Amino acid sequence: MLFYPIYTSSASSPGDQDTRISITNADQQRSANVHLFFIDGATCNVADNYICLTENQTATFRASDFDPGTTGFLIAIATNNLGCPTPLNSLMGDVYVKFSSGHKANLAADAALALNVPTSCDDTSFIAQLNFNGVDYSRLGRVLALSNIPDRASGNDTKLILNRIGGNFTVGSATLGSIFGIAYNDVESPFSFNFTPNTCQLVNSISNNFPRTAPRIEQIIPAGRSGWIRLWMTDDAAIFGAMINFNANSGADPGAYSQGHNLRKLTVTAIGSLTIPLIPPPCG
Repeated sequence: MLFYPIYTSSASSPGDQDTRISITNADQQRSANVHLFFIDGATCNVADNYICLTENQTATFRASDFDPGTTGFLIAIATNNLGCPTPLNSLMGDVYVKFSSGHKANLAADAALALNVPTSCDDTSFIAQLNFNGVDYSRLGRVLALSNIPDRASGNDTKLILNRIGGNFTVGSATLGSIFGIAYNDVESPFSFNFTPNTCQLVNSISNNFPRTAPRIEQIIPAGRSGWIRLWMTDDAAIFGAMINFNANSGADPGAYSQGHNLRKLTVTAIGSLTIPLIPPPCG
C-alpha cells in the first residue's frame, strides 16, 4: 500500500500548479490491480479510480487529468479481482508537485508492508478494514519531525503538509484533531505550540502566524540559523506528511535552496486503520 503525501492542480492553470503521479509494479511475475483513493484535503471527501499494471510496468498521470482543482493526498492499495486488499509488496511511487507559489518537490510515496492480510474478504463483502497494527500491515507514523527548517529572513518559505490516515472511505476520511508540537532552534531550546486543523490535510507555511509560538518563529530561527519541529496528534493516531521549502533566490544565490522531503517518523503507532469499499477492478 502506498501513501502519497500531496497532490494539487489548478483547473484554470495546470501549467502553474499540478502534480505528476507515478506508480510502478516491480513484481516480475504478478500483475497489479491498484485501487486509487483521492482524498480532498479540505472536505475529506473521497473519490476513487483504478490503475492496472502488468509485471514490471510503470505508469504516470497528472492530477489535473484525474482530479482537477483539488488539493489532497492519495492512497494506492493493491487488490485482487474482487477488490479485496491483497499482499503485493512490490509497489513503489512518487509525486512531482508544483504550486503556483513556487513551491515544488519530488516526494516518494510512503509504503505500508502487507504482513498478514486477513482472508475474510470475499465476494459477499462490501467493505474491508485494513489495520496498520504490525500484524496485518506495518505500523504507521505517530510522532513526526520537520528536519532542518531554514530561516525566513533569508527568503525561505517552508510549507508544512500533514495528513491523517483513518476513517471509513464510504463516508469520508478521518480528520486531524488537536496537534501538539515543539519547535527547537539550533542550540536545542524548545518552544511548544498547539493547533487544531479539523480537516484531513493541513497545508500551511511555517511563519510568525503559524504555528503560534512565544516568541515567534522568526525569533526562534533568526537570520542565518535553522531549527526543527517535532509534532503529533494528542489522540493516538496515524499521520504522515512532507515539507517543501521555496527560496526565490535559489537560482542566483549558491546558499539558497528549494526542494522538499517527507516528514521523518520518530515513533510509530498500532492504532491506524482504514475501511475501504470493495469495488472489482476493471482490469483484464
